[in-house]
Amino acid sequence: MTRQEDLKGLLEGISQNLDGFIGASVVDIASGMSLESTTKVPEFDLDIAAAYNAEMVKAKFKTMKALNITSELVDMLLTLDDQLHLIRMLEDRYFLYAAVYSSGTNLAMLRAVVNAEVKKYA
Repeated sequence: MTRQEDLKGLLEGISQNLDGFIGASVVDIASGMSLESTTKVPEFDLDIAAAYNAEMVKAKFKTMKALNITSELVDMLLTLDDQLHLIRMLEDRYFLYAAVYSSGTNLAMLRAVVNAEVKKYA
């Protein structure tokens, strides 16, 4: 399998196993560009989400450095009144971003599905 096929499989697994799935993408931190993405909500612009979320990840790294935190960043969570957005670090240069409606799933299920799918392609 090619790297692109692996990324596509990773995102398909997440989309198929999460009720309330909105969209997901694998993002290059440095450029903020999506390497692969999928959505069930066409008006949810994953390219814009990728770019802004990359800036959040960079800011978190700067904050950790300023505070002399040497722990590894695993994930970041944004909770809205009707959505959950999870940023899961993959490698030094990439993260997985997933968004779901909170009426369809919960944080534990979101993390469990994302972690299980990431392990398949690690």
